[in-house]
Amino acid sequence: MNSEVLLKIIKEAIYEELDLSFNLDRGLYISLYPSLLEIGATFITINKSSSLRGCIGSLVAHRPLIDDLIQNAKSAAFKDPRFPPLSLDEFHSDTLSLEISILTTPQKLEYTSVEDLKTKVRVGHHGVILTLDNHKATFLPQVWEQLPSFELFFNHLCQKAGLGGDCLEKLPQIELYDVQKIK
Repeated sequence: MNSEVLLKIIKEAIYEELDLSFNLDRGLYISLYPSLLEIGATFITINKSSSLRGCIGSLVAHRPLIDDLIQNAKSAAFKDPRFPPLSLDEFHSDTLSLEISILTTPQKLEYTSVEDLKTKVRVGHHGVILTLDNHKATFLPQVWEQLPSFELFFNHLCQKAGLGGDCLEKLPQIELYDVQKIK
């Protein structure tokens, strides 16, 4: 799939919410690129001046790629609870950038200790889903850029899940995935 097309879809999805006279032509995209109907999981990341401005996505593929792109783009722009809804001025700003991460199917990782886990997670490469009891969080592989060590990455991931930074001692379920990143 052409990365420019995918980026255009998410830009139009966001713009559709900002300008009610504009309608994204989903049917046209599907007729030109039928592979958009394949089931896919994506995360949409919005950055403003190189700082996070919104990030929402799907961990598991459950709808056509085009619908996942559209819904996650709108959610990242307008429904990320960490940020106010994106404004039209921000949308048109030169400092705004959009990124798509297309996820592979997460794979459960078997491990017996934190040390064992360290040997199985590729630092700087894997996306990680951590689940313990009713707590769950994920970090995309891109987060390794800000948290470049195993300890920092997992400490923050545990905290994001609402657990103590040392939650790995409780051997939570860990799932790994890769992404195709499109900027």
